[in-house]
Amino acid sequence: MNDYKALRTFLLAAEKRNFAQVARELDMTPAAVTRAIAALEEDLGVQLFVRTTRQVSLTTDGAVFAAQIQPALQALENARKEVVNANKADQGRLRISAPTWFGTTILPPILSGFRERYPKINFEVSLADGFVNILEDDYDLAIRISSAPSDKFTIWRKISPVVRILVAAPGSRFAALQHPNELAPDECLAYSGESRRETWNLSDGNASVTISAGRAFSANSGDILADMAADGAGVAMLPKFHVAEHLRTGRLVHVLPSWSPPVLWLTLYYPPYQALPPRIAAFSKFFESQIPAFMVTLE
Repeated sequence: MNDYKALRTFLLAAEKRNFAQVARELDMTPAAVTRAIAALEEDLGVQLFVRTTRQVSLTTDGAVFAAQIQPALQALENARKEVVNANKADQGRLRISAPTWFGTTILPPILSGFRERYPKINFEVSLADGFVNILEDDYDLAIRISSAPSDKFTIWRKISPVVRILVAAPGSRFAALQHPNELAPDECLAYSGESRRETWNLSDGNASVTISAGRAFSANSGDILADMAADGAGVAMLPKFHVAEHLRTGRLVHVLPSWSPPVLWLTLYYPPYQALPPRIAAFSKFFESQIPAFMVTLE
């Protein structure tokens, strides 16, 4: 893999235009970087960089060479990673995306428990309400609360059903509602990943009602919606476990309890792996084993 290392060093130098920075990122000495580039130039018979005391820049030949080898080197890097990770479930990096409330409330003890078993696995956790592009953003997996996915390129795994309820401030007129038709669209606080309107489909087992929510207010944060509802601004539709503490303290009340929206699912989403890498499979199995206990305590 010496040629691979030399080409990787060259591409990073072409990107950074600074041999000292390349040396730091690759854990090499600046002299070793210089020797590697010089050896590559001698092998190719062309000058790849113009070096001055202040900066390093690509020659025309260097720029052409970088553009031609980058796709092949990326493919080689991907293949190397797959081979290296094929038989390692106890080390590596896991880059995870999760909803904000879930990531701050439920995920930390699960991550701590998993790290006790696999201390060599490193985590990068990104919290965001709304969907992420798991392919473009280079996530190993995403935790989502949603309906069935519409995209055809990801793998998803159902973990637990998620019941949603309508909530409002106690003592408000919303707490005494008897039928969804008594609720004006402007009084429905919508959850939307893009802060747009949301369609509420409610059923009591016999009849169904559809409401266009979010005409007056929408947000991509369940916490904001819960706070707005508690302040008397309207009715919010949120996962029951999300508002369980508010219900216990009396900050919110369950309204129209006989009317329910469709159940969502807590799921794990993955890029289109042919088979889950061992470290991702290990985390998924552990995550699934821990969720039932958390769901019980939050209901």
